[in-house]
Amino acid sequence: MIAKEDVFEIGQITRPHGLGGEVNFTFTDDVFDRVDCDYLIIEMDGILVPFFVEEYRFRKSDTALLKFLDVDDQETAKQFTNKPVFFPKKFSDGEKPADFTWDFFIGFTLFDEKMILKGVIKDVDTSTPNTLFGVETPNQEELLIPAHEDMIIDIDPDKRVLKMNLPDGLV
Repeated sequence: MIAKEDVFEIGQITRPHGLGGEVNFTFTDDVFDRVDCDYLIIEMDGILVPFFVEEYRFRKSDTALLKFLDVDDQETAKQFTNKPVFFPKKFSDGEKPADFTWDFFIGFTLFDEKMILKGVIKDVDTSTPNTLFGVETPNQEELLIPAHEDMIIDIDPDKRVLKMNLPDGLV
């Protein structure tokens, strides 16, 4: 049996896609693409169940289409709708934060150096020379925060928390 402490959440299946058993997968961590692991874990009726990935392809920077082994029709794929997706920690232990892409931080809660909540990182903008975090504040405003290694104080991937040293006047 797979225990909750042996996995971490990386996204959610949103709905079936087409008639062949594919599902839309919105992810906050692309570890499944960076690390060699043949399966993802879905919580089904309170139990963590491994499902082998037959194939996947990216649609956007935070969305992929997944095809699980032996899920070959829309009716079977419907059972995955709105289910959280987990990844086994044992396959990601060797990674260091420096190996992550900036998209890894999507879904992280952002705090400043004084542990004051700033918001949740909703997207990453790499279209400019300076990468920016798109942060949704608790009052639903959007902030753009420079994503720079020198500003990061601490990363807690298990709790999905990022602590940054933010210059005065930035927020």
